[in-house]
Amino acid sequence: MKSSAESLISRVAHVKNALHSFIYKLENECERLTWPSVLDNFALLSGQLNTINKLLRNEKTPSFRNQVIIPLLLSPDRDDELAKLTEQRVSVFSHEIVPDYLRTKPDPEVEEQEKQLSAEATRIGPEVAQKQIQALNKLCFNLLEKLNSPREDRDGESSSMRQNKPSFNPADTSALVGAVAFGKGLSKCRPPGPGAPGHPGQGPQMGSCPTLQQVTLGGASTQQGGLGGPVAPQQQGQPAMSGSTLDFGR
Repeated sequence: MKSSAESLISRVAHVKNALHSFIYKLENECERLTWPSVLDNFALLSGQLNTINKLLRNEKTPSFRNQVIIPLLLSPDRDDELAKLTEQRVSVFSHEIVPDYLRTKPDPEVEEQEKQLSAEATRIGPEVAQKQIQALNKLCFNLLEKLNSPREDRDGESSSMRQNKPSFNPADTSALVGAVAFGKGLSKCRPPGPGAPGHPGQGPQMGSCPTLQQVTLGGASTQQGGLGGPVAPQQQGQPAMSGSTLDFGR
């Protein structure tokens, strides 16, 4: 029993050193770290964990499941000896941290989620599960193809998609051209008749459309404007504006 525990402690120490080295690289050498190096570190950790599993499954190794660890003393005060044994990771052995360090099962929330996933997996039939697996494999295969394809191919494909995608609505364009060129779709405004009496100078008004009045600026100094006020007489030195018309909105 003692030799098995010592061997297990030695294997765990190797895993701890590998983890410490990998974390140091991630924190201090992240700029120079390459993806193959990361994969090598993961492979090393995976191999060490598999070795521990094989050691635990060995027939000569006693079953550690039958061994029970009972905390004999819980204290909220700092324990220097415990801090030294745990390399300053655990300095207090109190009621708050004991359930986490001596836990033999997952958290209740995690355990409940695992039960739900297991129940959902049992409800799915083999055919439905196989279809979902095939769909997921197809999606992953297409994604890997796009990631492994050269960048020029991806850029060309994206540019062709942008060119082929229409950027306008043909129906709206036709309606706009018809309205501008032929007045298609515009409402017609018809004059109801001659202008109302008592307003000389006004032409026929157009139904609901805004009325336009025409004012001719000639040489006469007393000609009435469309706004109802006299037109200022022409001063000397100013060119005459005979024959020109201005349109004012009402």
